[in-house]
Amino acid sequence: MINVPKDFVNNMFSLEGKVAIVTGATGALGSAIAMGYGYSGAKVVISARSESKLAAILDELKAAGIEATAFAADPANEEDVKALVQFAVDTYGELNILGAFHGFNAPKNVLEQSVEEWKKIMDADCTSVYLLAKYAAEQMVKQGKGGKMVITSSARSKMGMAGYTGYCTAKGGVDLMVQSLACDLSTKYGINVNSINPTVFRSELTEWMFDPESAVYQNFMKRLPIGRLGEPADFVGLATFLASSASDFLTGGNFDCTGGYWAC
Repeated sequence: MINVPKDFVNNMFSLEGKVAIVTGATGALGSAIAMGYGYSGAKVVISARSESKLAAILDELKAAGIEATAFAADPANEEDVKALVQFAVDTYGELNILGAFHGFNAPKNVLEQSVEEWKKIMDADCTSVYLLAKYAAEQMVKQGKGGKMVITSSARSKMGMAGYTGYCTAKGGVDLMVQSLACDLSTKYGINVNSINPTVFRSELTEWMFDPESAVYQNFMKRLPIGRLGEPADFVGLATFLASSASDFLTGGNFDCTGGYWAC
């Protein structure tokens, strides 16, 4: 007998009734995924450091008919993270999905980069993930219903690059952290932890890379079988899949969304 329930198939990508925290929500990636989660039925708590930018994103979400609220927080600050998780629970009653889509880089040769700048990259890209995962997991364990964590890593997590010693190291740490978190949380508590590993996507910081006449763009095209750089919407499907019931058997994965960059 084939055990594939129709109701499961029809609803496996739905986030209806779920509560999601989305960090980095004022950025191109975080805002797109917050919208995607909302369209999929989740109640979304968006977070970033800037209150004014959060207010603008929140207006867009609400205009789209999405149930959402905002909480300004620094994901690398332990007390901010505790307060963010508590705010989500106080507002919507529980927490089911953690979507960590924030990030920071300051490209510089190791001989030129200060130790302070290195630490800032580590805190923003690696320590922040540990804090969010720790306190989101504590809440999910209290609830006893499992949960999903979707963490942003990078194509650079498994490939070095000149000027990216800090960033590559931090994202490599994120990949291993995701795998270790899965070992800690999945069997005993039913919390799935995965990362998405994107290539360059369009944002205010990367818009200059999209010039077809630039050497940077042309070099990328030599190693991108997909034939173009990314758009924020390209990652909404994978991030939603990993937050939904469709991915219940997946944990500890670093998911390639590089447009084929890792293949070449």
